[in-house]
Amino acid sequence: MPIGPKILLKLVKEKKLVENLTERELKNPEGAGFDLRLGEVHELKGKGFLGIEERKTPDTKVLASYIEGKKKTFTFKAGSYYLVKTLESVNLPENIGGYLFPRSTIFRSGLLQGLSQIAPGYSGPLVTSIANVGPSEIEIELGARFMHVQFEYVDGGGTSYRGQWRGGRVLMKKKEKQV
Repeated sequence: MPIGPKILLKLVKEKKLVENLTERELKNPEGAGFDLRLGEVHELKGKGFLGIEERKTPDTKVLASYIEGKKKTFTFKAGSYYLVKTLESVNLPENIGGYLFPRSTIFRSGLLQGLSQIAPGYSGPLVTSIANVGPSEIEIELGARFMHVQFEYVDGGGTSYRGQWRGGRVLMKKKEKQV
């Protein structure tokens, strides 16, 4: 069961559960979590490798980044795939995990967003994907709400995230041994 906004706002204030939320989210969040904003758009380049003990993601090129106070948009071209990063960061304790969901205007526009869980103990910005599977180019303003995050208590406690993606890292520069 998702943790409700009253408890979430208390955790934001006391434990910095989510940092860099907008005033809208801090004063009147909608639903059972928080809306998150588009901060960066990356394009995949080159070759990747996913092995049993080692992995290497394709390289990326940053195509767009949010700059406070400047209006900037990015056009998601039909048939293209991108990695995206949030402006907000999370700091999950070992007893809370999270789930990412697209806002409905994302799929109503022909965009398919990668869904993900956020492991207990993870901290940093969130990285997911957007693929434009529709026939139209879709322009999104950087800083616009595009994703929703919900949090749940892990019954019985969780184990802390020990993966290499802590801190919102987008790619691996070389093959890395899996932890």
